[in-house]
Amino acid sequence: MAEVAAKERKILVAVDESEESTYALSWCIENIITGNSTDTLILLYSIPPRAVYSSLDGSGEKDSPEGYLFSSDILASMERYSNEVAQCIMEKAKRACKDLVGVKVETIVEHGDARDVICQAAEKLHVDMLVMGSHGYGVIKRAFLGSVSNHCAQNVRCPVLIVKKPKN
Repeated sequence: MAEVAAKERKILVAVDESEESTYALSWCIENIITGNSTDTLILLYSIPPRAVYSSLDGSGEKDSPEGYLFSSDILASMERYSNEVAQCIMEKAKRACKDLVGVKVETIVEHGDARDVICQAAEKLHVDMLVMGSHGYGVIKRAFLGSVSNHCAQNVRCPVLIVKKPKN
Protein backbone atom coordinates (compact mmCIF):
# COMPACT_ATOMS: atom_id res chain seq x y z
CA MET A 1 0.00 0.00 0.00
CA ALA A 2 1.43 3.37 -1.00
CA GLU A 3 2.03 5.86 1.76
CA VAL A 4 0.39 9.19 1.32
CA ALA A 5 2.79 12.06 1.88
CA ALA A 6 1.62 14.33 4.64
CA LYS A 7 0.64 17.79 3.48
CA GLU A 8 3.04 20.48 4.58
CA ARG A 9 0.96 22.79 6.72
CA LYS A 10 1.52 26.41 7.60
CA ILE A 11 0.50 27.04 11.18
CA LEU A 12 0.40 30.63 12.41
CA VAL A 13 0.82 31.05 16.16
CA ALA A 14 0.11 34.49 17.62
CA VAL A 15 2.50 35.16 20.49
CA ASP A 16 2.72 37.91 23.09
CA GLU A 17 4.14 38.36 26.57
CA SER A 18 1.31 36.54 28.34
CA GLU A 19 1.31 33.13 30.01
CA GLU A 20 -1.72 32.26 27.89
CA SER A 21 0.26 32.80 24.72
CA THR A 22 3.16 30.69 25.98
CA TYR A 23 0.75 27.93 26.94
CA ALA A 24 -0.96 28.04 23.51
CA LEU A 25 2.41 27.69 21.73
CA SER A 26 3.42 24.76 23.97
CA TRP A 27 0.05 23.11 23.45
CA CYS A 28 0.38 23.53 19.70
CA ILE A 29 3.85 21.97 19.70
CA GLU A 30 2.70 19.02 21.81
CA ASN A 31 -0.66 18.39 20.12
CA ILE A 32 -0.64 19.72 16.56
CA ILE A 33 2.90 19.14 15.31
CA THR A 34 3.48 15.47 14.54
CA GLY A 35 6.71 13.49 14.89
CA ASN A 36 7.87 13.52 11.26
CA SER A 37 6.33 16.86 10.48
CA THR A 38 7.41 19.05 7.60
CA ASP A 39 5.14 21.82 8.78
CA THR A 40 6.06 25.48 8.93
CA LEU A 41 5.38 27.13 12.25
CA ILE A 42 5.06 30.90 11.88
CA LEU A 43 5.39 32.85 15.12
CA LEU A 44 3.73 36.27 14.88
CA TYR A 45 4.04 39.16 17.32
CA SER A 46 2.24 42.45 16.96
CA ILE A 47 3.89 45.54 18.43
CA PRO A 48 0.96 47.60 19.74
CA PRO A 49 0.47 51.01 18.19
CA ARG A 50 2.07 53.80 20.16
CA ALA A 51 -0.37 56.19 21.75
CA VAL A 52 0.06 59.75 20.52
CA TYR A 53 -0.56 62.41 23.10
CA SER A 54 -1.24 65.90 21.84
CA SER A 55 -0.58 69.03 23.84
CA LEU A 56 -3.27 69.80 26.37
CA ASP A 57 -4.01 73.28 25.11
CA GLY A 58 -4.33 72.13 21.51
CA SER A 59 -2.04 74.93 20.32
CA GLY A 60 0.38 72.66 18.47
CA GLU A 61 -0.45 71.65 14.96
CA LYS A 62 -0.77 67.98 14.12
CA ASP A 63 2.54 67.76 12.22
CA SER A 64 4.37 70.12 14.53
CA PRO A 65 6.75 68.69 17.14
CA GLU A 66 5.43 71.25 19.63
CA GLY A 67 2.05 69.53 19.41
CA TYR A 68 3.23 66.50 21.35
CA LEU A 69 4.14 66.01 24.98
CA PHE A 70 7.06 63.71 24.17
CA SER A 71 10.32 64.78 22.60
CA SER A 72 11.74 62.86 19.64
CA ASP A 73 14.33 61.34 22.02
CA ILE A 74 11.62 59.92 24.23
CA LEU A 75 9.68 58.64 21.22
CA ALA A 76 12.85 56.97 19.90
CA SER A 77 13.40 55.38 23.33
CA MET A 78 9.82 54.11 23.35
CA GLU A 79 10.34 52.63 19.88
CA ARG A 80 13.59 50.93 20.96
CA TYR A 81 11.88 49.51 24.02
CA SER A 82 9.00 48.13 21.92
CA ASN A 83 11.47 46.47 19.57
CA GLU A 84 13.44 44.99 22.49
CA VAL A 85 10.24 43.57 23.99
CA ALA A 86 9.36 42.06 20.61
CA GLN A 87 12.83 40.53 20.30
CA CYS A 88 12.61 39.00 23.81
CA ILE A 89 9.17 37.53 23.12
CA MET A 90 10.33 36.04 19.83
CA GLU A 91 13.47 34.57 21.39
CA LYS A 92 11.39 32.92 24.11
CA ALA A 93 8.97 31.53 21.50
CA LYS A 94 11.84 30.22 19.35
CA ARG A 95 13.37 28.51 22.40
CA ALA A 96 10.08 26.68 22.90
CA CYS A 97 10.45 25.33 19.34
CA LYS A 98 14.11 24.31 19.60
CA ASP A 99 13.45 20.55 19.84
CA LEU A 100 11.19 20.37 16.79
CA VAL A 101 12.64 18.13 14.08
CA GLY A 102 11.82 18.83 10.45
CA VAL A 103 9.65 21.80 11.29
CA LYS A 104 10.59 25.12 9.79
CA VAL A 105 10.14 27.96 12.30
CA GLU A 106 9.70 31.49 10.99
CA THR A 107 9.17 34.69 12.94
CA ILE A 108 7.29 37.81 11.97
CA VAL A 109 7.03 41.05 13.93
CA GLU A 110 4.52 43.63 12.73
CA HIS A 111 3.32 46.97 14.05
CA GLY A 112 -0.36 47.56 14.65
CA ASP A 113 -3.46 46.42 16.46
CA ALA A 114 -3.15 42.67 17.13
CA ARG A 115 -6.62 41.99 15.68
CA ASP A 116 -5.73 43.48 12.33
CA VAL A 117 -2.15 42.21 12.23
CA ILE A 118 -3.15 38.59 12.94
CA CYS A 119 -6.05 38.56 10.47
CA GLN A 120 -3.98 40.19 7.72
CA ALA A 121 -1.05 37.79 8.26
CA ALA A 122 -3.32 34.73 8.17
CA GLU A 123 -4.80 35.95 4.89
CA LYS A 124 -1.54 37.05 3.28
CA LEU A 125 0.39 33.91 4.23
CA HIS A 126 -2.46 31.52 3.30
CA VAL A 127 -2.02 29.61 6.55
CA ASP A 128 -3.78 26.32 7.20
CA MET A 129 -4.46 27.09 10.85
CA LEU A 130 -4.25 29.94 13.35
CA VAL A 131 -3.42 29.09 16.97
CA MET A 132 -3.77 31.63 19.74
CA GLY A 133 -4.21 31.81 23.46
CA SER A 134 -7.23 33.15 25.27
CA HIS A 135 -6.76 35.65 28.07
CA GLY A 136 -10.04 34.48 29.56
CA TYR A 137 -11.41 37.96 30.18
CA GLY A 138 -14.84 38.09 31.75
CA VAL A 139 -17.82 39.73 30.08
CA ILE A 140 -17.03 43.24 31.37
CA LYS A 141 -13.34 43.29 30.44
CA ARG A 142 -14.10 41.74 27.06
CA ALA A 143 -16.72 44.44 26.40
CA PHE A 144 -14.18 47.20 27.08
CA LEU A 145 -10.97 45.62 25.77
CA GLY A 146 -12.46 43.44 23.07
CA SER A 147 -11.39 39.89 22.44
CA VAL A 148 -8.58 39.48 19.94
CA SER A 149 -9.22 35.75 19.67
CA ASN A 150 -12.95 36.25 19.08
CA HIS A 151 -12.28 38.89 16.43
CA CYS A 152 -9.82 36.61 14.64
CA ALA A 153 -12.15 33.60 14.85
CA GLN A 154 -14.85 35.67 13.16
CA ASN A 155 -12.66 37.21 10.48
CA VAL A 156 -10.05 34.74 9.21
CA ARG A 157 -10.83 32.09 6.63
CA CYS A 158 -8.72 29.29 8.05
CA PRO A 159 -9.55 27.18 11.12
CA VAL A 160 -8.76 28.97 14.38
CA LEU A 161 -7.71 27.10 17.50
CA ILE A 162 -8.14 29.11 20.68
CA VAL A 163 -6.24 27.47 23.52
CA LYS A 164 -7.33 28.24 27.07
CA LYS A 165 -4.78 27.86 29.82
CA PRO A 166 -6.22 25.68 32.57
CA LYS A 167 -6.87 27.43 35.86
CA ASN A 168 -4.70 25.99 38.60
